[in-house]
Parts: sequence; structure tokens; C-alpha cells
Amino acid sequence: MLVLLLVAQVVYTILVEAGLKWDVVGHFLFQRLILRGIVVTLELTVLAMIIGVALGIVLAVMRISPNPVVSTVSWVYIWFFRGTPVLVQIFFWYNLNIVLPHITLGIAGTPIFWRGPGTNSLITPFLAAVLGLGLNEAAYMAEIVRAGIISVEHGQTEAAQALGMPRLLVMRRIVLPQAMRVIIPPTGNETISMLKTSSLAFVAAVPELFTRGEQISSANFDVVELIAVISAWYLFMTSILTVGQFYLERHFARGAQRELPATPIQRLRRMLFTFHAPPPEPAALPVILPRGH
Repeated sequence: MLVLLLVAQVVYTILVEAGLKWDVVGHFLFQRLILRGIVVTLELTVLAMIIGVALGIVLAVMRISPNPVVSTVSWVYIWFFRGTPVLVQIFFWYNLNIVLPHITLGIAGTPIFWRGPGTNSLITPFLAAVLGLGLNEAAYMAEIVRAGIISVEHGQTEAAQALGMPRLLVMRRIVLPQAMRVIIPPTGNETISMLKTSSLAFVAAVPELFTRGEQISSANFDVVELIAVISAWYLFMTSILTVGQFYLERHFARGAQRELPATPIQRLRRMLFTFHAPPPEPAALPVILPRGH
């Protein structure tokens, strides 16, 4: 009861006493610039996760490779990108033209084979944000995939190799399908986190959701109201991703669990239409007294 009273007090404070202009919130909730910012946010999230997952799988395979050079290269990549903030990485790609005005291909001390366009025209603000987010995500996905790979029993790999299967085929046919049960949950969390982390693209002037909200609030000075609009959309999108993650985990749990977890609809139906009587109390066992009592 005390918890419900506290929740009610918080809701009342936000809705009534905070003095928010809810008409402004409703006006900008579906405003054209906000909707365009949502599209850019989703594009950043999808592209960054594609780069992160694809490169993360490669780095994870390299990390567990018996070749020390390949394994060391992967370790150095993971060490560097996990050790530097993603905000700094986005800022680096956005300002790369300061130290590298042109992209060139060649070997040091030899004539240039190819001189590309200016770095500014090649790496746009949007691409800078995608590179910063995607390359950083690859370092985390590499560790997630590596954890999934080493969770598969090593005897299965040895048995497959004994049958003559090459290492890459074993990884693709035997190891990765079983590792997905371990990989999917943290990958879903990383996707949700990426959706929110995409707001850091504002340092590259990318017109995503947070940037659009900041631009509008700087013009009308309704800062808190625009924060409420942005937060509502982030909550909505992360909720959709959470539901998708649940069904994806449920799909890959087949064969590993005797009974799949109930879906939210099944839980609601069970709660509304199924009433279980309390289990009967166990019958009392007769007490046998020793002879003579």
C-alpha cells in the first residue's frame, strides 16, 4: 500500500504540480520534425547494429583463433574501442578531415596509387555517427559472441573435426546455432542500448530525435516539454524492441527447455480467465503411540 501511495504521489506531481504545458507536449508529439528525427534514429540504430554484429562475429572468431597474430589483432581492437568513450569516437570521425584532408591509397615512400575525394565529402556527419557507433559496438559484440561460442561443449567441435569438417564449417553449422541461445539476450540489450546511445550523434549535428528536440526547444524555450516528447518516443521504441527480444529469445529456447515461457498474451489470458483453487491441505497422518500409552 505504501508503494502505491508513493507511485500515486509521483504521478500526481508530474501531471499536476510540475506545471508542464501538456498542450505543447501533445502538439509536438507527432510534429513533422520529431517524426523525421525518429526515422534518422532508427536508421542509425539499424546500421550501427549491422556493423557491430557482423564485425563482432569476425572479431570473436579471430579472438579464439590459435593463430597468435590474429588473436592479438582482435584483442587490441577490443581493448581500444572498449577503452575509449563512444562520444569521443564519433567526434573523431566527424573531425577526421582536420588531420586527413584527403583519403589516399598507396605505400609509404612510393607514388600515390589513388587520391580520393576530400574527407569531408566522403565521411558525412551521418556516416561519422554510424562509424563511431558501429565500430564501438563491434568490440562489445565480439565479447558477447565469444562468450556464446565458448559456452558450446568443446567435444562437439572435436567430433565434427574428426568427421573431416573444416573449422569455418564447424563454426557455422555446429557452434553458432547452439551459441545463439547465449548470444541473443545480451544482443537484444545492446540493441536497446544502441537506440538510446544514438542520441550522442548530436555532436556530429545529425538530425536524430534528440537533436530535433533540442532544435525545437531552443526556438520556443519549452525545454522540459520537448524532453517529455523525446522520452515518450524513446520509451515507445524500446518497449517494441523489448517485446521483439522476448519472442526472439523464446524462439531460440526451443529444444533447450521442456516448456517455453508464456507469452504476454497468454499470461494476461491466464490471469483473467483462469482461476486456480488453492491446493488441498495434506491429510494429517495418524499418530501411532507406543504400546502402553
